Amino acid sequence: MSGKKKVFWALFSMVLAALSIWAVLGQSKSLSLGQLWISVCNAKKLWMFLALCCTMLYVVAEGEALRCILEGIGYRVPFRHGLLYSTADLYFSGITPSSTGGQPASAYFMVKDGIPAGAATATLLANLILYFVALMAVGLLAVITEFRLFLGLRLVSKILIGLGYLVLAGLTLLYFFMLGRGERVFTLLRRVVCFLHRIKLIHRLELRLERLQVMEADFDSCAKTMKGKGRVMFHALLWNLLQRAALIAVPVFLFLALGGRGNLAWHLFTAQCLVTLGYNCVPVPGAMGVADYLMLDAFSGLMALEEAFRLEVLSRGLTFYLCVLACGVLTGLGHLLRKKKKTGETPPQEAPRSEEESPMLPQDPCILFSYVNQKLRDDYDSLDALCEDLEQDRAALEEKLAKAGFTYDPAHKCFR
Repeated sequence: MSGKKKVFWALFSMVLAALSIWAVLGQSKSLSLGQLWISVCNAKKLWMFLALCCTMLYVVAEGEALRCILEGIGYRVPFRHGLLYSTADLYFSGITPSSTGGQPASAYFMVKDGIPAGAATATLLANLILYFVALMAVGLLAVITEFRLFLGLRLVSKILIGLGYLVLAGLTLLYFFMLGRGERVFTLLRRVVCFLHRIKLIHRLELRLERLQVMEADFDSCAKTMKGKGRVMFHALLWNLLQRAALIAVPVFLFLALGGRGNLAWHLFTAQCLVTLGYNCVPVPGAMGVADYLMLDAFSGLMALEEAFRLEVLSRGLTFYLCVLACGVLTGLGHLLRKKKKTGETPPQEAPRSEEESPMLPQDPCILFSYVNQKLRDDYDSLDALCEDLEQDRAALEEKLAKAGFTYDPAHKCFR
């Protein structure tokens, strides 16, 4: 994401956050920022402390899940680095639509630590799938144990929760379906893209093929990462489950801190599970507005409306607004400290690879075309330099691409 886009989405998120808080406070008959502060000061300190600990655990658990996967594929990173990966992900996820900025930011710091881009992408994709599984698990638990609570929600909330679950389940099933069929699926996608280009429905064929090639490489890396790593993935799944549980428990502890009845704690926990399902797939930065609506709808079925307003504002304030702000600060500090990193510190070392795992050029002409052009654009000054570094015969390479209709253009340093 470019600097201008980062600034835009940061400002947009601030405006959206202010509007969301204003809208919630505006619906309440008696709630104000001053009264919220008084409520916090008079709250039971133990429960408030536990709510704060759960918020911190939410951040730490993601870093530990990433560290677990990285260690499983041969890259040891210290706790502070895992924490930075997590804060970068959570901060940029919170200010970009559909959390699209989080994983690239996390991958950036992994690469800076010496982890290859392919391994970083595979790790993040594997963790994303485990995140989906964890979220579906807690959502299913809520529906099974508190189905009447789900039925009592408004129609809009039911639709959002149902769509959220379907999207998560669909993406997870699609991923596992493609594990043994990825090559065929991406070959079909390339043919579709080429056909659409021929009938003039899409343009910039080379760029689109490059993106598909990158997507296939990322998927393939993730599939290889997870293969034979069942125990590693299980441990990472446990961290993801702990992360979800910690975040969902925050409103429960805040409710108890404000004098709420203990017999409602489980009902509140399951209600928040449903809320999380509902806003997770909404393409709005931090699901601002949507999450507030769902929380108010769920909480108001368990307590008085004014109490629901108070709990909602405090819960979102701690788990999202303050959490994202803290993650942004920590990410900025981590970035500054990296610039002053001691030269004696060595990057994580990759586990030894067998000869079978040695990189080679793609065999599919379309993939090869995209791969070579990407390398020429990013890493090499000429085709000769690429062939020399990758130990390839230039004439054979040009002949193979020529059969697919691609010829080398020295003026533009790419195949066309």
